[in-house]
Amino acid sequence: MAGTLILVGTPIGNLKDASERARETLARVHLIACEDTRRTGRLLEALRIQRRARLVSYFEGNERKQTPYLIEQLERGSDVALVTDGGMPAFSDPGFRLVRAAIAAGIEVDVVPGPAAAIAALVVSGLPTDRFAFEGFLPRKARLARLRELAGEPRTLLFFESPQRLRDMLRDAAEAFGPTRPAAVVRELTKLHQEIRRGTLGELADATPDEVKGEVTVVVGGAEAAEPDLRALASQVNELVDQGLSRKEASGRVAEASGAGRRALYDASLQGEDA
Repeated sequence: MAGTLILVGTPIGNLKDASERARETLARVHLIACEDTRRTGRLLEALRIQRRARLVSYFEGNERKQTPYLIEQLERGSDVALVTDGGMPAFSDPGFRLVRAAIAAGIEVDVVPGPAAAIAALVVSGLPTDRFAFEGFLPRKARLARLRELAGEPRTLLFFESPQRLRDMLRDAAEAFGPTRPAAVVRELTKLHQEIRRGTLGELADATPDEVKGEVTVVVGGAEAAEPDLRALASQVNELVDQGLSRKEASGRVAEASGAGRRALYDASLQGEDA
């Protein structure tokens, strides 16, 4: 019988964030695939796990090579835990390739949820959480171009950024989105020197030194929706009225499609009729 691939979330800073289920899983599996075997070894020691599992290096540079080996171990019946240096595997970290290969091979894939820096930064930022998009690390050479592509995105945006490039990234974001767009810079979450700064992109860029330390997540508020063109929408209402719908029904239908207020559309359509 084949083993199970288990994605295990690990602390992003504070070891007390490790769940009991994560500890139990890491204690019972046959093999642990990890970004840094030394760091994961220290985690096992901190969790008082008497090492039974063999630690295997699995990081961005060797994913392609190591994935067939791990699939072979799973097919032989070994349970394999996949961890990263902190957070959830396969979430802007190695793992997606292995998960896809395991599913293709008919191997069971399970998950032990744990901390995730992007989600933690989002909920503490004070920016809308109902709809968001995770962008991860921006391309180095085309950062400004990519930010300009995202300027009209209405969802809250989440970015990872290198501490050495944070100030430049914030300046580019202020140029692409406008300096008054609300944002938050969240650094070293759950660690001793945790820092959460909120403000506009312009303010945050001006207050950020050339280089900071630690892991950084930037949260940027989404673009505000443009005001609806009531005159154009009122014309749509009147067209539906001409087709036989009642003005109330026509206003409701256009309001639902456009997001404009039903009453405002109703009144605007009457003015259009009088013009």
